[in-house]
Amino acid sequence: MARILVTGCMGTLGKPLMNELKKRGHEVWGCDLQHHGLDNYIRADISNYRQMERVFENDYDFVYHLAAEFGRINGEEYYDTLWATNVIGTRNILEWQKIKGFKLIFASSSEIYGDCPAEVLTEDLPLQEPILQHNDYAVTKWVNEVQIMNFEKRHDSQTMRLRFFNAYGPGEHYHRYRSVVCLFVYRALMGIPYDVFEGYHRVFMYIDDFIPTLANACERFAPGRVFNIGGSEYRSVKELSEIIIKYTGADPSLVNYMPEDKHNVVNKRPSIALAQEHFDHN
Repeated sequence: MARILVTGCMGTLGKPLMNELKKRGHEVWGCDLQHHGLDNYIRADISNYRQMERVFENDYDFVYHLAAEFGRINGEEYYDTLWATNVIGTRNILEWQKIKGFKLIFASSSEIYGDCPAEVLTEDLPLQEPILQHNDYAVTKWVNEVQIMNFEKRHDSQTMRLRFFNAYGPGEHYHRYRSVVCLFVYRALMGIPYDVFEGYHRVFMYIDDFIPTLANACERFAPGRVFNIGGSEYRSVKELSEIIIKYTGADPSLVNYMPEDKHNVVNKRPSIALAQEHFDHN
């Protein structure tokens, strides 16, 4: 049994991850920005070093660092909060790792692949060729990975990076900065018009398939390695919308078809072979 901290523990991924880790017999702690009366919970802003002192009064074997400002448009409209949370916050976690020596599992993003033209995205691509990220959220996530690699080199920190590809499912409560599945489903159900960019393709990963893999990460920890964690079905965003319209019975005229999303990348198809081999990802 390990003692594990989950930052961002009240989020869409943090909550089910904590539950899964507890089921496996681990002692699990969490921190987030919200007030809660939960056991083993500490309210703290990761970008505030003083507040994080309370979190790290305890010792942990592993830290899952999920806390972040999420989303492309959110990152453009609230760029100051994005940079403070994602970059200063991650630096604070790395400083505490240097002091405490815990093993770190970092939640990165498919966004770091930016405009990479490769047909299939493999984990080594960002170090093989120049990549331009299209939005501040993507940039901060790549900055985080570079921060981590620097700490690994300078301080022998033990960190594993996981790049998430479009997780969706229960627990993602609607607002305008949410993921595409959440946005489309809610707006279809509520009769709210939404935009679909044609020619865009993604893989989508249901949360119940994702969480066991994420929990396996601490039990099969591999310092210095990076893994794509995603689905295997490669679908167009237009097809996703059509499926949602069909099953919700929404009016197809709600959909406004658009040619280009300037903040986004056209196609993202990951290789998930390493995750399948190492974590039994399915």
